[in-house]
Amino acid sequence: MNLKNRAEETARQIRYRLVRMSHDAKASHLGSALSSVDILVALYWGILNVNANNISDPGRDRFILSKGHGIAALYATLAFRGIIKKELLDEYCLPGSHLEEHPGPNCLPGVEVATGSLGHGLSLGSGMALANRINQKESHIYVLLSDGECNEGSVWEAAMSAAGNKLKRLCAIVDYNKWQATGRSYEVTALEPLKEKWQAFGWETHMVDGHNMEALFEVLNKTKNK
Repeated sequence: MNLKNRAEETARQIRYRLVRMSHDAKASHLGSALSSVDILVALYWGILNVNANNISDPGRDRFILSKGHGIAALYATLAFRGIIKKELLDEYCLPGSHLEEHPGPNCLPGVEVATGSLGHGLSLGSGMALANRINQKESHIYVLLSDGECNEGSVWEAAMSAAGNKLKRLCAIVDYNKWQATGRSYEVTALEPLKEKWQAFGWETHMVDGHNMEALFEVLNKTKNK
């Protein structure tokens, strides 16, 4: 089985597990988790330089789930990637579990930062990318945001800062699923034209079907080879 087919099959298994997790825990945010599964699988199976047996390697690529409410998808991805035990997924949202509905800092191996409040992830990623450049490290930083999160002014401050500092090893991914808590994302604020907004802030921008594994690998590999 080639990488694309293996990734697609893994994504299907993760989606099935997410539905079970949400049902058993009676937890919300299932849609936000499901919409990001293919992106996460593309990253963890084909793009990120991470070692499941040494997830704290200082030279690793780092992934930040800025849309922290979708954390169930990251928990499941880490489990299927062999970074945490799959049995832990049965503890999702249970009292005393490390698998909280919004992640705490270093609550599990592979969870880099706490991301409960929206709008912080890109600033954190920008700081990591700048620190890497100062320390002459070549690792990459990937930040996954939600489209509704782009309502936050801090996202655009970070976007402007990153472009101004020419942080070429930083990749921001917007999960444009077109929904947020109170309605369609384009109805809540004037989100469109989203691609052109990022371009205006100095970013090289690509739009891709977030459920097309081949397209995801192609565009993410372009960012890796910059």
